Amino acid sequence: MINKRLQYGATSKVLHWTVVALLILQFPIGWLMPDIKRGATPGAAMTLHISIGILLLILIAVRFVWRLTHPVAAEKSLPQWQRVAAEGVHWLLYGLIFATTMSGWFFASARGWAISWFYVVPLPMLMSGDPTIDQDLGRYHHNLETALIILVGAHVLAALVHYFYYRDRILHRMLPLLAPDKAGQ
Repeated sequence: MINKRLQYGATSKVLHWTVVALLILQFPIGWLMPDIKRGATPGAAMTLHISIGILLLILIAVRFVWRLTHPVAAEKSLPQWQRVAAEGVHWLLYGLIFATTMSGWFFASARGWAISWFYVVPLPMLMSGDPTIDQDLGRYHHNLETALIILVGAHVLAALVHYFYYRDRILHRMLPLLAPDKAGQ
């Protein structure tokens, strides 16, 4: 049995904040790209968007494995419903980032695009080009993005409520340079 730690370590924090930074970069790139018309080829913005998506996919996989092998105990001071909600939101975030990334990759594959990771590594097609479903995949990808933004917003709002309203230092467990004080545990 793996022992649960009381605090997040440096690796967990680096992975968390790297994913946060990439998501902050990723969403505007995706939304500000011009509409992709049938027959268009991916330009620099699309290649960057897909490349960041693949990087997010890799980081989420690493975070998932890290979380499984380095679990952190739930904060004992939280009511049970908050512990359950926090755990559920975190697993949903992993799932939505994975599903959003994969749906974008399937969308690009359905378009028949030859894409590469940062113009260096060619990415495999996940399916043969299929123009009959590419619009559906595009809508699916957009809906997943919307769900992800709502869930990220709820996660951030909950962290801010803990910081400003409860003042329970829960947020400090994941802040890069701060740790909860020992008296609060």
